[in-house]
Amino acid sequence: MNESPTTAGPPRPGRILVVDDDPTVAEVVTGYLTRAGHHVDRAADGPQGLALARAHRPDLLVLDLMLPGIDGLEILRRLRATADGADLPVVLLTARGDETDRILGLELGADDYVTKPFSPRELVLRVQSVLRRSRAGAPVRPEGGRVVSGDLALDPQARRVHRGGRELLLTVREFDLLSFLLRHPRTVFSRQELMERVWGWDFGDLSTVTVHIRRLREKVEDDPAAPVLISTVWGVGYRYDPVDVPAPADVTAPAMEGTDGPA
Repeated sequence: MNESPTTAGPPRPGRILVVDDDPTVAEVVTGYLTRAGHHVDRAADGPQGLALARAHRPDLLVLDLMLPGIDGLEILRRLRATADGADLPVVLLTARGDETDRILGLELGADDYVTKPFSPRELVLRVQSVLRRSRAGAPVRPEGGRVVSGDLALDPQARRVHRGGRELLLTVREFDLLSFLLRHPRTVFSRQELMERVWGWDFGDLSTVTVHIRRLREKVEDDPAAPVLISTVWGVGYRYDPVDVPAPADVTAPAMEGTDGPA
């Protein structure tokens, strides 16, 4: 996969925790990330990985789903349930056939994933893409300052979002997606366009976008099942509707499961 020009250039080195029980995979991943300039810690099972992530919060976690002791999904669930782990950038390593677990991982708040067998260079690119976006004070696209829409207030430099004065705990991708939508109100974007302009990838699994839209609705909508801010335009994509401008009733609808189009 190719990163778009908007995400070109390596981020500054970070501390990365790799949790994988396969010593060969862990060694290869560690080697490539180290050569890319990062400091890498390793854990060979779930309990050790969770303990290291909590004791010494990394800049990013590379997490295998199939782990002894505690599996990757449970680690992700426990981390996202804490204030310190709610916004920890996470890239999953998944088996190619584990689509259900992959989607569940995204729903639990993973920022990205790579399927095994994978290209180590692709993993490095994905790690650096997520890491770059997570860095406070260094947004991917510095498109101006603070954005206020209704009771939502987004600060791109601090990478913080408040709703009604209460801070929202967003993952890296959720923040980027909300920032993009807030800056392009009343404009419809397809899932492919969002994948390219928010994720920075020319192609990928479009269900990733669907899941992140659903998670974002759960945090910014009064009723996620009947969204009024992030609307679905059937057969096209999604649109952010500022609260002071009612969305046209004939083109919006709540999310639906089990369809080929966006949810």
